[in-house]
Amino acid sequence: MIASAAKIMAMTADSMNDPLLAQPIRKRETLADQIYGRMLELIASGQLAEGDKLPSEHQIGERFNVSRPVVREALARLRDDGIILARHGVGSFVRRRPPQGLIDFAGADDVAGLMRCMEARLAIEPAAARLAALRASPADLNRIEVALELLEAGMRRRQPQREADLDFHMAVAEASGNEVLVQMLGTTRSTMLAAIDVAQSLTRQGTDERIEAVITEHRQIAEAIRARDGDGAALLMGYHLVQARQRVTDQRRRV
Repeated sequence: MIASAAKIMAMTADSMNDPLLAQPIRKRETLADQIYGRMLELIASGQLAEGDKLPSEHQIGERFNVSRPVVREALARLRDDGIILARHGVGSFVRRRPPQGLIDFAGADDVAGLMRCMEARLAIEPAAARLAALRASPADLNRIEVALELLEAGMRRRQPQREADLDFHMAVAEASGNEVLVQMLGTTRSTMLAAIDVAQSLTRQGTDERIEAVITEHRQIAEAIRARDGDGAALLMGYHLVQARQRVTDQRRRV
């Protein structure tokens, strides 16, 4: 429900005086990433609720002493992640609230990078899965299965398995037979591990059904590769990455 005009004014005033917004902008991350993180934290913490209108681009820019193009870039990223929606001529509104754990596990200033990593993986990994289905050797299939079994066992015990998760995805890339794809993913290894760690931390706090859903997504990818179903493997990899992204950006998501 859209906040009333009075509530919006009060919310905007309170937000502009919030200690979070009073933190200085650092130069280590891009300005847009930092604005993204600050706005995301306000939403995840509930200070901006679902349906609330965000402060205007001008107000945000003035408070952080950044240009409106920087603000627009940050808001565009929030829209891409499904966190806010824009209504032409009206403004931007909170569409859904990410889990507080996203900020607790990742930190507001790091979330933007993790989300961009997931975005890049969505562009690369379905192609790797398609090629893996066509080219995987018996040794490749064995590496995928070993990583998958470790991941499944650890997740069911609710133990951290970020290395096994990464090993599964890297094994798929290696099975593609394209060393450039492997190198592209390898250059983001630390960011991938951080993103996987956040996703797994949220999943471990979730229901058994959520854990089984994540396991099933990985298992289906492996089965499609083993069946030499290139299109199916690509589709299932893309589906898994989209679901992973939604699980970390929607606090109402149970599976």
